[in-house]
Amino acid sequence: MANVVSEGAQERGTRTLRAEGALKAIAVDQGSPERVHRALEQALVFAGAAFVAVYTPGQDGELLCLVESAGVPRTLYGLRDSYPRAGRSPVAEAHRAGRPVSMGPAELAEHAQARRVPSRDFHLVALPVHGNGGGCLLAVSERPAGFDTDDRKCLELISEAVAVTAPAALAEGGELPPGAFSLAMDTGRVRVGDELLDLFGLDPVEFDGRVETLLGMTVPEDLPSLMSVVEADHMSIGDRELEFRVLQPTGPPKWLRLSGRLLPGGEGHPARLVGTVADASTLRSDVTDVARVQRLATALATAVTVRDVGNAVVAALRRPLRADRIALAELESDRLVVTVLDPPEPEVWPELWRTEWRGEWPDAPVRAMPTLAAALREGRARIWPAGSPLERSLAEVGPGGLAVLPLPAGNRMAGACLIGWDTPHDFGTDERALLTACAGLAGQALVRARAFDAEHELVGMLQRQLLPRRLPRLPGAVAVARYLPSTAGLELGGDWYDVIPLPDNHVALIIGDVQGHSAGAATLMGQMRTALRAYAVEGHPPDVVVAHANRLLMDMESDLFATCAYVDVDLEEGSAWCVRAGHLPPVLRYPDGGTEIAEAEGGPPLGVITRADFPMSPLRLPPGTVIALVTDGLVETPGTDIDEGMDRLAGRLAEAAPADLGLVADALLGNASRSDDVALLLLRYDGMDLRPLRESWTVWRVPQAVGHARRFARRTLRSWGVTDDIDAVLLVVSELVTNALVHTDGRVRMDLTLINNRLRVAIADASPRSPVRPASIGWEATGGRGILLVEAVSATWGTLPVSGGKQVWAELVLGR
Repeated sequence: MANVVSEGAQERGTRTLRAEGALKAIAVDQGSPERVHRALEQALVFAGAAFVAVYTPGQDGELLCLVESAGVPRTLYGLRDSYPRAGRSPVAEAHRAGRPVSMGPAELAEHAQARRVPSRDFHLVALPVHGNGGGCLLAVSERPAGFDTDDRKCLELISEAVAVTAPAALAEGGELPPGAFSLAMDTGRVRVGDELLDLFGLDPVEFDGRVETLLGMTVPEDLPSLMSVVEADHMSIGDRELEFRVLQPTGPPKWLRLSGRLLPGGEGHPARLVGTVADASTLRSDVTDVARVQRLATALATAVTVRDVGNAVVAALRRPLRADRIALAELESDRLVVTVLDPPEPEVWPELWRTEWRGEWPDAPVRAMPTLAAALREGRARIWPAGSPLERSLAEVGPGGLAVLPLPAGNRMAGACLIGWDTPHDFGTDERALLTACAGLAGQALVRARAFDAEHELVGMLQRQLLPRRLPRLPGAVAVARYLPSTAGLELGGDWYDVIPLPDNHVALIIGDVQGHSAGAATLMGQMRTALRAYAVEGHPPDVVVAHANRLLMDMESDLFATCAYVDVDLEEGSAWCVRAGHLPPVLRYPDGGTEIAEAEGGPPLGVITRADFPMSPLRLPPGTVIALVTDGLVETPGTDIDEGMDRLAGRLAEAAPADLGLVADALLGNASRSDDVALLLLRYDGMDLRPLRESWTVWRVPQAVGHARRFARRTLRSWGVTDDIDAVLLVVSELVTNALVHTDGRVRMDLTLINNRLRVAIADASPRSPVRPASIGWEATGGRGILLVEAVSATWGTLPVSGGKQVWAELVLGR
């Protein structure tokens, strides 16, 4: 135990050292405007934070304003852009007291500063930031235990790192880093460094400090998107990034990249846009339109399902286009069936889409969006800038701009891709060409993927039809089964299972696997399952059932073989016989939690040797025992021994709580590799609350055979305490025994079974022919009345095949 503790401590210490090394590497680049953001990202890596932010005092000194953040959106936790320095928020308390403040879910729910009740539980810690006017580092964790000691050490290192140069310094009139700018949103006055002016081709001496001068240098087509950033009406607290072009005295325009953040100014002070501008001409070589199309084509070449196609399109378009929403949908008749939404949350999509949200995704009627229907009829990409008159179901997808890409496939439309922006977006010529090229690739891939999904569904449906729809209810036991098809390819698997109720409260558990993955393997699987069920119902013992199936497979002259395990469980006695034909042995979990891999002797697989022996091995089942039968797909993985897999299965079965077998089965399948089919069959033997009384009598072919049978039946009933309806029972015994002696040859056996007040009389003989109930009997007839008498005095009667003959039975309700 000491070694384990020391190793854990060493690992945590190593994590802190790694965080310190990463922050030192970031601190080397003091002039980088991205340094603070990169430092905050280390909290996501080394402290396990879901969100982290820096708040620094605003210009009026009365507010602590958000200046940089990393992680998931802060709105998920109800966090604000700013907090009063004199308030009771964790940010303000940590800043004033100069010490960390921590809160758990219960404290946060009761906190007076909460703007709303968050939709998730989380832990929050606020640490003071010393230097540059102070501030606060705020971190959020969604882990149940929150931040541990080493997480807090990492956060302390990060709070020291971000104190060196806070982004708010850009708004305070200090020296600007290279390429940085600070724009007053109320006056349009901008402070810039000499390097930024060099990018625009302006002389620092002649620059008048007005943002309009810089905007006048941009390409006219890029001016609307740039204005959407520098105008306060279109900005919200947070990051903004875009690429734009500036005119050059000679040659083509130069590409620049702007990264900015709006900082609140507080009461009486204007907000300021701070950020950097960098040369992006060298960065665009790997994100050209041709490269984007090539990357999309490569991704679509490996996309198999419709969902894969949608994800590839989203990955290829959303980030390069800086879109806020992308939806990919198939066109099925008059409905648009959505297959991928990014982001996936329903609340960010139009109301019409939410009302049509029938499953995982919506499927909206095309007629409700006439503009979209017209675009699909035309078959070409359509673009609507901000403010275009559109129906609400489309306008809410992209209030700042909307692009609709019909996805053509041959001479028809396979679907559509909708791309929306929240802020005004300018659509350049290169962007339009990119969208058109991507639409053609996506349409063809969507048709291929739809065919794959349809074939996969057909394969799954066929596989399900070959397996039992439901398992029977058993007296004194519960059975559950699971089947997982392989995720590799479309071929059918050969794994199967079956649960067969047998007479005298026996049940047969069967699991098997046919060699290979093909339609032939699935067909043979269905034949083997049917054959084993037929042989079992005939009443053969387990070894004979498996031997018959082996001979049948040999006679079929198939190139495939099969393995199977057959377990005949006596639910009355709590015992079982197991037969293995090249299959894995059962795993037993006993009531005390101990597990055992049954030592059941095995025979060869079915279809290999004509004259093969399949020995039976006994199993004892105390009440509460669980029997687990599996195929090799669950326990065998590449590079590992199958015996190790069986040991792992036994270990997981020992840890499971057997009260709910369904949960046990799901837990055992949790780590399945899915490179092969997996079948799992579990039975928990609980024991029968009421065991029937049984007696048997061999009827010898002597002149007084019927009388002997009647006397045996009378003595048995009296020993059981039965006094009512004895005459009716003796009549049934007489008629059934007489029929067997007169119409059959060989041995005759009588079985009497009593459970509650129901008595079952069963006569077994060596003839497979069932007795025929006569349609009518005349007065002169000398026979044929026996079955009619049995039918008259019995509640029910019937026949069933048994090994080497049949059994005629009748049930009587005593003491009615």
